[in-house]
Amino acid sequence: MRVLVLSDVHANLSALEAVLRDARTGGAIDAVWSLGDCVGYGPQPGDCLSRLGDEGAAFVAGNHERAATGAISVDDFNADARTAALWTAGRLETDEKALLDAMPETRVEAEHFSLVHGTLRWPIWEYLYSAEAGFAHLALQETPFGFCGHTHVPAIASLDVDAPGGCDFRRLAEGESVLLDPGTKVVINPGSVGQPRDGDPRASFAIYDSETQSVTLHRVEYDIGSTQRLMEEADLPRWLIERLSEGS
Repeated sequence: MRVLVLSDVHANLSALEAVLRDARTGGAIDAVWSLGDCVGYGPQPGDCLSRLGDEGAAFVAGNHERAATGAISVDDFNADARTAALWTAGRLETDEKALLDAMPETRVEAEHFSLVHGTLRWPIWEYLYSAEAGFAHLALQETPFGFCGHTHVPAIASLDVDAPGGCDFRRLAEGESVLLDPGTKVVINPGSVGQPRDGDPRASFAIYDSETQSVTLHRVEYDIGSTQRLMEEADLPRWLIERLSEGS
C-alpha cells in the first residue's frame, strides 16, 4: 500500500497536480490523506477541493476550511490571510462549503495513523514547531504514528527518553525516509504542497509505504508563475503572490 500524504494545498492547483503526478512515478497510489488547508491563500479553492475529491482523499479540516465557511472568525488571521479567507468564502459554492464543514478535525486511518492539521492538543490552530508541542501532541496520540500539517515545514517529532523534555524534534530533508517502529510514537509533517515556508519553493509531500514501513519526504517543482498570474487576476494580496517564489 502506497499512501500520498499531503497538507496545506492552499488552493494551488498547479502544485497539487505536480504532486499527484510525481507521487505516481514510484508506483500506484492507493490512498490520499489530506491534512487540512486545501483552501485559502490561493486562487483555485473549488478546483483543488474537487481534484482531491476525485482522488478519494480522506480529509481533516484546518483553520482555513473553518474560516471559509464562517465556522470560525477571521479576526485572528493576519491582514493578508483575512483578505484571502474572505475572498475564498465568496467563491465557494454551497455544496463545497458543506463538504468543508463536514470534515472532521481528527481522524484515524489504516488503524495506526492519527491525522490532524495542527496538533491533537489544539487541532486547527497549534503549530507543531517545538519538542514541547511534539511531546504534548504525542501524549494525546493513541496510535503509534501520526501526521500533521499547518507549519508548512517538513518535520518529525518522536518520543525519546534521552531527549530534552522527552521528545526529539527536527526538520526532515528531501528524500529522507523514516522507518516506522510501532514501539516509538512519532508524528510527521509532510510540509506544504501549495505554500512552502522552509526556503524551498518546491511543493512538498510524503509517501507512506506499508511494505517497507517507511515514510519518505519528496519535493517537486511546479509552475509557480501560472499560480501567481491567477492570484494577480484575482487581486489577492501581493505578499501571498510573492512568497510562492521564495518558499517563505
